[in-house]
Amino acid sequence: MKAVRYAKLIGALVVVTAVCGLAAWLGRTSETNSDVFWYSVVPPVLAIVLAFLTRRVLPSLGVAILTGGLLTHVPRAPVSSAAWLEGFKTSAGHITATVTDSTYLQILAFIPPIFVMIEILVASGGFRGIILWLLRWIKGRRSAQVATALMGILCFIDDYTNAIVVGSMMQPITDRFRISREKLAFLVDATSAPIAGLAVISTWIAYEVGLLGQIGGSLGIGKSGYAMFFDALSFRFYCLLMIAFVFVHILMGRDFGPMKTAQEQAHTNGPPGTDEEQETASSTSVANGSGRAINALVPLAGLVLFHFTGLWFDGTTKLRDDLHQWQTQSRTTAAEEMTAMPVDIEALSPASWVYWREVIGHAEHTPLVLACASSFGLTLALIFSQLFGSLSRSVIIQCFKRGVARAMIPSVILILAWSLKNCCDTLKTGEFLATILAGRVPSHLFPPILFLVASLTSFATGTSYGTMAILMPTAIPIAFAIDGNTYGLTTMISLGAVLDGAIFGDHCSPISDTTIMSSIATSCDLVQHVRTQLPYSLLVAAIALLAAYVPSSLGLPAIWGVGFGVLAIIGALLALARRSCTTA
Repeated sequence: MKAVRYAKLIGALVVVTAVCGLAAWLGRTSETNSDVFWYSVVPPVLAIVLAFLTRRVLPSLGVAILTGGLLTHVPRAPVSSAAWLEGFKTSAGHITATVTDSTYLQILAFIPPIFVMIEILVASGGFRGIILWLLRWIKGRRSAQVATALMGILCFIDDYTNAIVVGSMMQPITDRFRISREKLAFLVDATSAPIAGLAVISTWIAYEVGLLGQIGGSLGIGKSGYAMFFDALSFRFYCLLMIAFVFVHILMGRDFGPMKTAQEQAHTNGPPGTDEEQETASSTSVANGSGRAINALVPLAGLVLFHFTGLWFDGTTKLRDDLHQWQTQSRTTAAEEMTAMPVDIEALSPASWVYWREVIGHAEHTPLVLACASSFGLTLALIFSQLFGSLSRSVIIQCFKRGVARAMIPSVILILAWSLKNCCDTLKTGEFLATILAGRVPSHLFPPILFLVASLTSFATGTSYGTMAILMPTAIPIAFAIDGNTYGLTTMISLGAVLDGAIFGDHCSPISDTTIMSSIATSCDLVQHVRTQLPYSLLVAAIALLAAYVPSSLGLPAIWGVGFGVLAIIGALLALARRSCTTA
């Protein structure tokens, strides 16, 4: 056992040393800004390696944040006690900045009510009623997985809502059919950000379109952000192929790598048992005959509808305000100096998808709406637990205690993950990663290399939004220049490569909030979730790169790239895995 531990430690040291050495060499031979340094990659690399080595996420993130704070000051004056003191203060400052950020606090406010609501839905028998209804259609392990994936696609509005609703609802069903928590977490994670990033109506659309519109305006492309989004949509090979992979590997009944081991263990021993108190509450509700699906369906539907309505109200208010400001400005500003007229929401039909795309895409307060929606869902759960479940006050109090207790660890993990992101922003980790390859990339391979850079940046920093914000203004102008300062094929593929690579890295990273949310919602250990899904994500990314991005960069139509990618997925599954009874 000690030999294995020492081997892991040596392997971790080798990885950290190799990555840091490569970063230092590339940084020294590249024309990076004077305030961007190679050691900016140390905190995220340290967090990831320690998490895999120790399987303890909280200490790993804490060490990384502390290291990042020290690296902000100590390298300039390594023997100065004042520099070390400032480093410790900076580390604490990253955490303080996180817990005082209104957006982060609104996201954190979403978590406890959701967990308490789930506890009440279980105790009142609502989940049991849904399970009994779904079991009429779900007859085996394969159909349970297909149902999970389909629900993930249907919940396309927001990745957080997707993870919580799908994960918590499908966990009892997948447990019943001895599907591992690792597989459930993968299915939830693979149909959250990839779906929300592709959907033309989602909480992601405004951010993506905003970045595209900004870069389009600066380059004089003459197209709106939405038009550029649709131009890039057919080149979103990773997201498209990940969705295809989810269904192909389920229907073929094949798993490989750590996921295969997890599935075999779940098939033999079943997934880990649920909390004893939760089981007792659930058993009590069943014994009292309160297993009615309405106890869960109405609160869950209320959560989604409140979220959707809140986004509608927020988005329409923003659109009307923008139009009003434009009209006011137009009275005192020359026509040639005016910006493009904002969308007139009153001129669009609510029955059109364009209306909802514009409305939801312009919502500005999505975290606040999400937090309010979770509180509304909890309120409905309490009301229906009394109307149809008759839960006693003591049971409800226990549900609150368990829900809040379950929310503590994920909340702390998110705080530390966001603090590490702040640390990476201060050290300019993303800027360093984005610039070290400047001048090293052949023009015809620029989009594939850009996909790799976006993936690496997102994986290291744990943020897809940050990766998009870094690479759009730095890399897309290069692609535009490669196209001869025209809006050509290389530019369009590069747009898709940035958006896709950002989602791929975010999908895999153990410090990503969406990865953390997926593991929380499915009661799956975070490190195990990352460890089991990483081979799947890497396989799809490699296929997207070699079978789609490279051929498309050479002129092959995008549809052929998707087709070749699907065929490559089938071939890879046939080669990597034999028929497994664990997914039959």
